[in-house]
Amino acid sequence: MNAHLYLRASTKDQDANRARIALEAFAGDKGLNIVDVYAENISGTKLNRPELMRLLDTAQPGEILLCESVDRLSRLSQTDWETLKATIKAKGLKLVIADLPTSHMMVKDKGITGQIMDVINDMLIELMQTMARLDQDKRVERINQGLANKRAAEPEWKPSGKGKNVALHEQVKSLMQEHPTMSADKIAKLAECGVATVYRIKRELA
Repeated sequence: MNAHLYLRASTKDQDANRARIALEAFAGDKGLNIVDVYAENISGTKLNRPELMRLLDTAQPGEILLCESVDRLSRLSQTDWETLKATIKAKGLKLVIADLPTSHMMVKDKGITGQIMDVINDMLIELMQTMARLDQDKRVERINQGLANKRAAEPEWKPSGKGKNVALHEQVKSLMQEHPTMSADKIAKLAECGVATVYRIKRELA
């Protein structure tokens, strides 16, 4: 069975190809033939992603869309998520998530057990997508609150550089303050940035 690997990271400091080796090993273990790999550095909140759109244009009915986790595919709003799901379904693609074992049934021929697992799998994907979206909403809310507090404390303060970088800086700073013993690797994962970025911000705050 043919598979299309989708890899996504949200910032330039991250490597969208980080999970490629693991996904290629997963595909090999499942006996899947990798047609192509689609990797991009872009926010999961955006529906119109060049490589994702290319995958959806290229993939054929019955083939697999394989990704590492639900949040690598989507941190979309509910409306955009419904649009993406409908597109995947209309294309006749099978969505397989490496870290969601129930989705692995999509690789196999279906009997009554497969149909039951489909229902369970769809429910779990919906839950994980909702959690990814809520996590994103909470993250944005925390960043905005941090910026508002900064402006309230220092009326003359103005953010320097690009807004995206300022927001990331505030998010990493917030995580450091909330979890002083958390490792740089963990902070980088939660903030969806590179470890080097975390260390740079630590140096700036020192």
